[in-house]
Amino acid sequence: MTTPVKCTACDGRGWKIVTRRGCVAAMGLHLEMSAREDCLYCESGDPAAQVVEMFEWEVFSTSAGADELGPCGVTSGQATAMDTLRTALRRVADETAQADVTVWGRIVLRVYDFGTVPDDWSRRIIFIATVDPAGSVRFERVTS
Repeated sequence: MTTPVKCTACDGRGWKIVTRRGCVAAMGLHLEMSAREDCLYCESGDPAAQVVEMFEWEVFSTSAGADELGPCGVTSGQATAMDTLRTALRRVADETAQADVTVWGRIVLRVYDFGTVPDDWSRRIIFIATVDPAGSVRFERVTS
């Protein structure tokens, strides 16, 4: 018998498969059942061997066809990255309230694996954000 349980070792990214052994015999003897837990996300309990995801957020100002990098940062949560990008985009859009400057941003998923050097293959743009004329920030998911 297996039961899916959220894994706490990898901050809920994976599911543990709890395999209960000896259920019938343990219930008949009124004893505790033994259980073995295996997470589908983390292959081992060693934190150094786990894959780490980070979300980079970047703000750009486009003027005369040239992109200029503005505020940027990195966080471990996607929602935090989206909130921070939204705040930064509104601030930069208010500072550059000119007709010829376009402010936009993006969120990049970066995967860090133990023992490997980060490269462009471990980097993927997942959201593009723009500021509409009403001042609201619109996110578009990038499909690839």
